[in-house]
Amino acid sequence: MRGRTFIISGPSGVGKSTVLKALMEQRDKLYFSVSATTRSPRTGEVDGVHYHFLDEETFQNWISHDEFLEYAEYVGNFYGTPKRFVDEAMDRGEDVILDIEVQGALQVTEKRPDTVRIFLAPPSWEELERRLIQRGTDDPQRIHRRLQRAREEILTANTYDYVVINDCVEQAVKELDAIITAEHCRPSQQLMRLN
Repeated sequence: MRGRTFIISGPSGVGKSTVLKALMEQRDKLYFSVSATTRSPRTGEVDGVHYHFLDEETFQNWISHDEFLEYAEYVGNFYGTPKRFVDEAMDRGEDVILDIEVQGALQVTEKRPDTVRIFLAPPSWEELERRLIQRGTDDPQRIHRRLQRAREEILTANTYDYVVINDCVEQAVKELDAIITAEHCRPSQQLMRLN
């Protein structure tokens, strides 16, 4: 049976990477889609594992050849989801997790309306700000830009299929796991097995 696609969106600093890593460790047949980006790698990031790091010319070439399921500009860099890897994983029967921002989520659901969208939200605005500062990867100006963007993104949360509050990583993972299980119990999914 073909896998499903799940989008996880949320503001920078909400803890998407931590939650998704824990989810991947406990759930079988789950493929994490590696995005492409024009931003520079952070310390310890590996090309093809954390991101496909591309220069802007290569990224634009991929756009012109329709190689992205979605792409967007975020805080001065481009990010995109290569179609091929998503489709190959789904054909293998794996569910695909897309860690993408709200612009990209809209693009994907326009092309593939059966995609399930989940918004990961912080427990409070103060906690989000604390996490961004504590992360220590951005200067104050970039943190300010990320917080401005976060305000806009949080306003879109009510357009998603589900919202999960990341107050406790273990609880957030349990809720995400339950959502994936529930989506596979929909009549459209279960009845396909009988045909």
